[in-house]
Parts: sequence; structure tokens; C-alpha cells
Amino acid sequence: MSSLIEQLKRSFVITRKNIKIYYLKGPVITFGLVFPLFLALAYVIGRNISLEEVLPGLIGMTTFFTATSVGPSIVPWENRSKTLERLLCCPVTISTIIIGDMLSSFIFGFIISVIPLALTLVLGIQPLNFITLIFGLIIANLCFAALSMLLSAYPPTDVPATTMMLSSLVKFPLVFISGVFIPVEQLPQWGIAIASISPLTYFTDIVRQLFLNRGFYSLALDFLVLIAFTAAFAFTAIKLHERTIVKRLS
Repeated sequence: MSSLIEQLKRSFVITRKNIKIYYLKGPVITFGLVFPLFLALAYVIGRNISLEEVLPGLIGMTTFFTATSVGPSIVPWENRSKTLERLLCCPVTISTIIIGDMLSSFIFGFIISVIPLALTLVLGIQPLNFITLIFGLIIANLCFAALSMLLSAYPPTDVPATTMMLSSLVKFPLVFISGVFIPVEQLPQWGIAIASISPLTYFTDIVRQLFLNRGFYSLALDFLVLIAFTAAFAFTAIKLHERTIVKRLS
């Protein structure tokens, strides 16, 4: 038990180091802030829809892109700067490193995703249950942060741009099949089947229910699926990094 607590403390140290070094990196700003901003503008401009209708998609996109923007870049940068070897010489496990990287992605995503939520409160738009919404933001950011670490496992390269571009090939299709622009209930059956494999679908459904009082799934199912995705992504990411770490050092 004491060993587990020590490793967790070391994860927090790695998280703090990542916050200081990687939050202001170019790819993080571009993929985490600029892309969702322009996508949101493209979604809103020229459409006669209310702010309440826009909010679920806006919060979903912001959370998804910000929480997945830091993770794919950290390991390649560590590899390129040769600090990964130094880190592995410390008394830490690979899972400790991955959890530390995941937490830094989580914190970045949570901080930025709170901004559109704060704007809604300023404009007087209240969710049905604020505590449930905050809990949903926490679970979703953890889920997407775990996904970002999974996306950083392959290829084992030291070029951050390569990892970021490859992760975008996964992230962008997910945005368009997850009920962000078109509610899940308006999709054909094959669209609903595809949407069900995306974690973003369930978070967007949570936000839509809490702001519009309508959704496709139940809140309980949305939360359970997000938690299951988080555990699966984190476990798989750790296993894949354990396999690729030797290739990065060679």
C-alpha cells in the first residue's frame, strides 16, 4: 500500500513537470484551443439556432480536443530531449509515468472546458443539475486524457508532430459521429451503431440532457460507459507503452 502511494506521489511530480513544460507548446495550443474554436465558429455562424442548442456540442468539442491535446505530445518530446531515459532511471514504473502524463492532460482539459460552462452561467443559462455536470466533466476529461495516452503509444517516434497528426486522424472522425453536430436520435440506425463506439457520444448526451432535458441514453448508462472507456483506455495505454518503450530508447 505504501509503495502504491509513493508511486502516486511520483505521478503527481511528473504531472507538475509536464504542466510547466508542455502546456504552452505549439501543437498543444493549436490542437487544444485553435481547432475547437474554429470548429465551434463553423458550427454556429450562419445557423439560426439558440445558444442552448449549441452548448452541448460546444462543451463536448472543447472538452474532447483540450483533454486529448497534451498527451500525444509528451512522450515524443521526452524521447527527443533524452529526458525519457533519465526518467526511466528513476524509481518509477511505466504506469507511474503514464498516469502522470494522463493527469496533466486531464487538468488542461478540465480547466479549459470549464470556460464555456462559466459563460453559460454568466448568460443565465442554468443546467438542470450543476453537480452532475461537473462530475460529468471530470469523468469525460479523465476518459479523453486516457485516450490521448493510448494514441501516443504508436508509432514510437520522437517527432511530436507525427503523433499529433496521427491522433487527429482518430479524433476528427469521432467528433462527426458522436452527436456533436447532429443529435444521436436523428441519426439512421447504422449511424447510431457507429456513434455508440465513441466515448464523446456519451458525454455529449450527458450535456444535452442537463441543458435541454433530452437525450438518447439514460444518464446512468452514459456515466457507466464513460467509466468503462476510461478504465479500458488507461489499461491498454499502459500495456502498449510497456511494449514500445524499448523501441523508443533504441
